[in-house]
Amino acid sequence: MTRICVVDYGVGNIFSAIKGLKRFAEDVVLSEDPKELHEADALVLPGQGSFEAGMRGLTIRNLLGEVKMAAEKGKPILGICLGAQLLLEKGFEFGEWEGLGFLPGNVVRFPPLEHGTKTPHMGWNSIEIPSINPPPPGEGGAERQERGNQWKGTVLEGVAPGADMYFIHSYILQPKDRPHVLAETMYGGLTFASVIDRGAIVGCQFHPEKSGEAGLRILRNFVAMAQKS
Repeated sequence: MTRICVVDYGVGNIFSAIKGLKRFAEDVVLSEDPKELHEADALVLPGQGSFEAGMRGLTIRNLLGEVKMAAEKGKPILGICLGAQLLLEKGFEFGEWEGLGFLPGNVVRFPPLEHGTKTPHMGWNSIEIPSINPPPPGEGGAERQERGNQWKGTVLEGVAPGADMYFIHSYILQPKDRPHVLAETMYGGLTFASVIDRGAIVGCQFHPEKSGEAGLRILRNFVAMAQKS
């Protein structure tokens, strides 16, 4: 049986992720035990909080080595919100901090946005196929479905472009390489990476477990990825 370990590294908003994953997987454990991480088939890094607190939590629990070993072995890893940010090289929240470095890039604060736009970015917003040109207004269902085929074989397979997800964050993912951007979102005139991936490593800036059926589809796809690995 495929075991998915939700990594407990001392940050908040973990239990909703566990509840979502248990809809699709029988063996989901929450653990801060390095042995449990080592034996798991896939890891999930959920959480809300600061970049520094997240990395400190992994370090003081002696979990960094196991998380990095899992990545080296090609085990599926899903980062949610703060967990997605930790996948990158550096974070710049209250200083400069080293991340896991699984994808090249940084986590930076939202730059100044359109007048009247507030941070944190909180609430529902859509995810789209990365593109130089955004989809035309009023694009029909057939055209959107064709664009959605670009997500086939990824954690977003079966999710329609334009699907709404639930966000709460003040810092954004800034991967260096465009091929690592799986989905984008616009807020206050700024388009930022909302889903990143590199092989079996995936990060969602939003909370799929709080994003209705479309978000749960992402968790289901991740569980299927773990079962195939």
